Amino acid sequence: MQVAIHFGTHGTEPERMIRTLMENRDWLLANGVEVVPPGRYKGVLDEALSSLKGGEAPPEMEDVIYDALLEADNVQRMVLSQASLIGAPVRCLSDSGLFPQAGARMRAVAALFPSAEVEVSLAIQNPALQIPHLVSRMPDPSFERVLGNCDPRQLRWGPAMQRIVEAMQGRRVIVWCYEDTPLIWPEAVRRIARMPADVPLKSGLAVLGDLLPPEGMAELKEALTKSGRLTVDARRAIFAEMLGRHAKPEAVRQEITAPGWTQDLVDEITDAYEEDVALIAALPGVEFLSP
Repeated sequence: MQVAIHFGTHGTEPERMIRTLMENRDWLLANGVEVVPPGRYKGVLDEALSSLKGGEAPPEMEDVIYDALLEADNVQRMVLSQASLIGAPVRCLSDSGLFPQAGARMRAVAALFPSAEVEVSLAIQNPALQIPHLVSRMPDPSFERVLGNCDPRQLRWGPAMQRIVEAMQGRRVIVWCYEDTPLIWPEAVRRIARMPADVPLKSGLAVLGDLLPPEGMAELKEALTKSGRLTVDARRAIFAEMLGRHAKPEAVRQEITAPGWTQDLVDEITDAYEEDVALIAALPGVEFLSP
């Protein structure tokens, strides 16, 4: 059994992955891949994680989990996707860093399937945007209370991903930048689902549909149709051209409303993020999806 777990991370629209996969459910099931709807494992994984306290599931528990999650026969690959698997937002920011408990949490979820070939995936985001999103999702969305004396420049993805890779103990970790999603979305979905490039992908343009007005989407579809069979690079070039010409300003520009943050601070956080992305892409054990 192969088990693919998409942790997503808060603020990167992890629910989009499960929606797109479910759109392709017929092909996936016919080819031994079952995408588990989040509602089916509500409680199942939480109870198992609570009872094991990070330990490895014994064979009988693993079998019970599979029985609870899978409906199809002859499944060779199971896909799970939900941001809450990585932990509640309140646990994702601290003076210990960005997503400090993510590595232990991801390892614990992977340990529910000790007999399987497990791989995990997540999208990362510029902390200048992700930190405010996480704060907004907390019971008391106060920057002063949440961050305290923590310097936001120290809340970086580089150390967080190093902890995650170490915790995964050799399991493959698939990573991409949320900012690149419009260009790489079809490849990210295919990679997690193991869908070949020559299989039609339903909802593969959904991300662009949120960013382009109707006339932009019509021009995009016409360009793709006229071009026939395209390489990945050629298709991404068309995506980038359409975004450059037609992207809705309100869809691609996000205002940062963190109290007390200056443009200089945002620029520093962004520069550090770009450094971290280069570091993460080179980490052993990481499969980095980039445009």
